Amino acid sequence: MNPPTWLRGRLGVLLSLGPACAVETLPGVPALLLAPVGLWLLFAAPVLLLRGLTDKVVSTRSGSLLLAAGLAVLLDILVALGVNTVLPLLGVERPLTRLVLASATTLVLLVLGTLAPQSRRPLLRGAPLSGARPVAWAAGVALLLSVAGPIRLNNGLGGAVSTAALVVVAALIVLLLLRHGRCSPIVLEAGIYAASATLLLLTSLRGWYIAGHDIQREYLYFRLTLGGGFWDISAYTDPYNACLSITLLPVSVFRLTGIEDIYVFKAVLPLLFALTPVLVHRAVRNVAPPLVALLSAVFFMAFPTFFTDMPFLGRQAIAFLLLACAMLVLTDSRRPLPLRRAVFTVLLAGVVLSHYSTIYVIVGTLATAFAVDKVWRAAFRPGLARPHGGTRTFLTWWTVAVPAVLALLWAGPLTHTGGQLESTLRVVASDLFGSGDARRGSSDTRYSLFGGAGVTPEERLADYREDTIGYTRADRADGKYLPLEALAKYPTPVAEKENLPLTPVGRALDTVGLSVPALNGVLRQAAALLLQVLVLVGFVIALRGRSSPFTPVRDQTTLTVGALAMMGLFTLVPQLSVDYSVLRAFQQGLLFFAPFIAAGALWAVRWAGRRAVPVLCVLVAGLLLDLTGAVPKALGGYPAQLALSNAGPAYDIYYPHAEDRRAAMWLNQRAAGDDLVVQTDRYSFSRLQTLFTVRTQDSVHPALLRSQSYVLLGSTPTRKDEVTVFFRGDLVTYRYPRDLLDTTRNLIYSNEGAAVYR
Repeated sequence: MNPPTWLRGRLGVLLSLGPACAVETLPGVPALLLAPVGLWLLFAAPVLLLRGLTDKVVSTRSGSLLLAAGLAVLLDILVALGVNTVLPLLGVERPLTRLVLASATTLVLLVLGTLAPQSRRPLLRGAPLSGARPVAWAAGVALLLSVAGPIRLNNGLGGAVSTAALVVVAALIVLLLLRHGRCSPIVLEAGIYAASATLLLLTSLRGWYIAGHDIQREYLYFRLTLGGGFWDISAYTDPYNACLSITLLPVSVFRLTGIEDIYVFKAVLPLLFALTPVLVHRAVRNVAPPLVALLSAVFFMAFPTFFTDMPFLGRQAIAFLLLACAMLVLTDSRRPLPLRRAVFTVLLAGVVLSHYSTIYVIVGTLATAFAVDKVWRAAFRPGLARPHGGTRTFLTWWTVAVPAVLALLWAGPLTHTGGQLESTLRVVASDLFGSGDARRGSSDTRYSLFGGAGVTPEERLADYREDTIGYTRADRADGKYLPLEALAKYPTPVAEKENLPLTPVGRALDTVGLSVPALNGVLRQAAALLLQVLVLVGFVIALRGRSSPFTPVRDQTTLTVGALAMMGLFTLVPQLSVDYSVLRAFQQGLLFFAPFIAAGALWAVRWAGRRAVPVLCVLVAGLLLDLTGAVPKALGGYPAQLALSNAGPAYDIYYPHAEDRRAAMWLNQRAAGDDLVVQTDRYSFSRLQTLFTVRTQDSVHPALLRSQSYVLLGSTPTRKDEVTVFFRGDLVTYRYPRDLLDTTRNLIYSNEGAAVYR
């Protein structure tokens, strides 16, 4: 008798593990073979073996696969953490090698395949594929352009291909919206994934080296872990080093796949994060109609933080992936509640290991939601009225307490990296009790309905200069810094904002009296306010239950209250807006309240009747094209976007240049053994920190120039005489007085892109 299909598939996976492990342990295996084998061991095989478990947690086939993908990522982290913890006790000094990781992964998968429940549901056989052809064509073109566009820009060519990719993404989303009733769920989710991956890759693939902000430091701690073959938090007690999503996970991927290390960060992590909008769709689809679920995923992708910041935040990307899996579990009420709560808590434990700030915000959201639920239950006592969304609630005291305790343990006695949290809480207490300064907050709060006007760049730069002079006063008196009298002749005015030149379309609008720069600014501000208004509108109509496109479960409602409460806290408390961006907090909040935005949007276009969906398509496509930079690119009059141009503020401070790297390597040799510190600006240091082997200070502001030091000016300071600082949550660019260096230093190196003074 032949075994059933589900058993044959499982047996095939188990039989593949031995040959795969053998390939990993052989020397000299070509990368073309090693990459698919490693990806099979790390992701594909765990997903297939975990399906039996995830089938018991969620009820849909795609939900089961998506949850298995999230658990596979968490399993990879735990396997690496296990060998890193146990093997040194047995005398193995470098446990994070290919042989050890491949053997441990294979062993864990064998145990998992033997003990885990078996899935009786076919993987794809029988899955409807209605509407697949046009979606597949649009998705394929978008993904092709998402790679070709950055390659052209990295080679110094124009951004037309990348702009075309955004247009194709908008067309793909419109296609999904128009055909959502005729496309099967798997086709819709494939289209969402392609759109998501395209938006992320257009940014993440910029530059031939690591480009971006936080990713530079993430890559540094990954390299330290990789170089030592061992993750040691005691060697570098930094919160970044405690994020296993950017240390152990990338090391496992690099070791087992042979993918070049920079592309683990530039491609593998973004492609994993691209699953998050798909998870948003699937989680919302559990409780809402297809159109609400699709719009929820689209609004999650359309928010600018998704495609401008998240490609450079590997630790938060993995944390959001696991949080989205947790929301999938929460909304699928067709499976046993105790098991769902247990898996929900396990996923949040994975967030603890992935990113410190994300779990703190989650705990605050959960605690607020739990408190709101208790008040709600008290208000609707049995016999008086039935609470909206049913009588049972998912959240319980231990689903809040366990993640909170794990977060405190991880940041405290286990890694000793809670110093940032403690300092933040001290400043927050100062702000809350009236002694704080509102000007300490980030100007991003101006996008909030409840935010202020923000602080001008001139005010922020003046505060920065005053602070630097204050904490260097004693050392300046001892002659370690240049005297203030000598600096008085060298002002540092704020640099003018550099916009794209007006295009023919932009000039045509300008000739009729319409200011294109003002129009672009108004559109961005209006988009931010629109999303917030739609949240509130959708929340109100969902609570009323009249004319609402969907009826949320009570946990969605209370979690939305919790997320909005955290947003309000981040807006009103200055230090929180600095330490954890308001915009990132909104992106995280979208995992909870995206369906309310979708409901608000559908309510807003209800006047169009049968034409509501086409009207919605115009609104969504326009919003996406504007926020991604395609509209400003077509008009001009707005700062260039990194994904579309070799210009603009993000390009100036985040893009890595070969000239900078050559200057840093030359300076390493020149300053080796020298007691003098190397001074460079914050963002040149960020791009070069993995190269520096000498003592370095990341500021060249005149008030911080030492009397004796090397000074390295990177590409932007050298070519444009501009330096950017990050202070109290804001970026401020000022004109740099090169004459000061010419007067007080000697130019000892120049390559027409970077310069070194001594």
